[in-house]
Amino acid sequence: MGLTETLADYFDLDSHDTTVRTELLAGLTTFLTMSYIVVVNPAILAAAIDIEGVGQGRLVAMLAVVTIISAATATLVMALYANRPFAQAPGLGLNAFFAFTVVLGMGVPWQTALAAVVVEGIIFIALTAVGAREYVIRLFPEPVKLAVGSGIGLFLALIGFESMRVVASDPATFLTLSPVVANDPVALISVAGLLFTFGLYARGIRGSIVIGILGTTVAGYVAAALGYTAYNPENVPGGAAIATNIFLTGSTTTYSLAAYDIRPLAGAFLEGFANVDAFTFALIVFTFFFVDFFDTAGTLVGVGQSAGFLDDEGNLPDIDKPLMADAVGTTVGGMLGTSTVTTYIESATGVEEGGRTGLTALTVAGLFLLSLLFVPLAAAIPEYASHIALVVIGVVMLGNAVEVAWDDLTYAIPAGMTIMVMPFTFSIAYGIAAGIVSYPVVKLAAGELDDIHVGQWILAGAFVVYFAVRTSGVM
Repeated sequence: MGLTETLADYFDLDSHDTTVRTELLAGLTTFLTMSYIVVVNPAILAAAIDIEGVGQGRLVAMLAVVTIISAATATLVMALYANRPFAQAPGLGLNAFFAFTVVLGMGVPWQTALAAVVVEGIIFIALTAVGAREYVIRLFPEPVKLAVGSGIGLFLALIGFESMRVVASDPATFLTLSPVVANDPVALISVAGLLFTFGLYARGIRGSIVIGILGTTVAGYVAAALGYTAYNPENVPGGAAIATNIFLTGSTTTYSLAAYDIRPLAGAFLEGFANVDAFTFALIVFTFFFVDFFDTAGTLVGVGQSAGFLDDEGNLPDIDKPLMADAVGTTVGGMLGTSTVTTYIESATGVEEGGRTGLTALTVAGLFLLSLLFVPLAAAIPEYASHIALVVIGVVMLGNAVEVAWDDLTYAIPAGMTIMVMPFTFSIAYGIAAGIVSYPVVKLAAGELDDIHVGQWILAGAFVVYFAVRTSGVM
């Protein structure tokens, strides 16, 4: 039996109506769209981590290696244990909370923050083993489950447009069209690449997203070779809203072999258990736990919906297995020296390319490990090029909303809240929270008490408590 036949048999490709080639292409697509984390995660964490005798350049490099290893480990578990096409890595948002809120804002030692990540991961493993996480996710109201995919689609599109430098912040409207799109080579190349990708996708060309990403990347490098760089708004009225220092060629960070010596980071969490303030530590663990739990749940349900994995009740069968991969990844990541690992919404790009099994995830894990050999090239695909895929998939995922019973207000309100709050708060978890809290309220108002499970009241109450803690200045 050849390698192709072995892979097809192990991952049961026939029953999922897919092929080895399709799975490999889907894995490549997912990797390309999330590879930016190898550069972004170290940049964020390095702002909060200070190791005596280790310079900033080496620290960033070490964090890049740790990011790759934790992502590969978690995704490998997803592939071999869960047999699902979901990829994992240290989560955006969670790493910012780790660095800027916990360490820099609250003054908690970074080792203690890592200890909180490890504790969260161990709690997740225990809860997943007894089925508690799956039970909670099954309590999600049906309209919330059906709306998650569309909410994630808008969230993806917003991230994509921001990276493409098409949208910018605005003091009056909060978000607006970048005022200098016509003068910014990055924005122009991104928009051209997006339209090119849409054209390929509309014609049904397989691998259209990968082709679009690579084509945009080539165009960016050609423009850079001709002397064009990203528009710098310095001294230009209104230009402060545009990100600066983003060049067409991506990262220029250089690395040495010292990057692979991660001993100053690995195991540092053990030091974090010394002189811990119990209350503060518990709040940190709770926040990591909350955001990771519902981000992962929302991603699994939303991407699972796009892949056609959900059953008639909107549940993802055997969800405990991908949840376990998430728990193991978080624990390993914290032990190595990075923030919480979570399932990536960019997995939707691979699913849209036809990925249906763990072979897609195995491909992503393999590419992460391969990137260890070329750490400085891990970001060779500029972020604006890879994030074109997020806009494309964002458009596709909007179609999930058609399954919501919009003529029933007790469904339309929680579904609508779920979809709208995600992009507006830049959080999958907050979108889910809005839907879960509003569901029992509107059902109660409509006199449909029989449709509300007691667990849904408890879940809604837990979200209310969480929001009170997060927005009252306690954290």
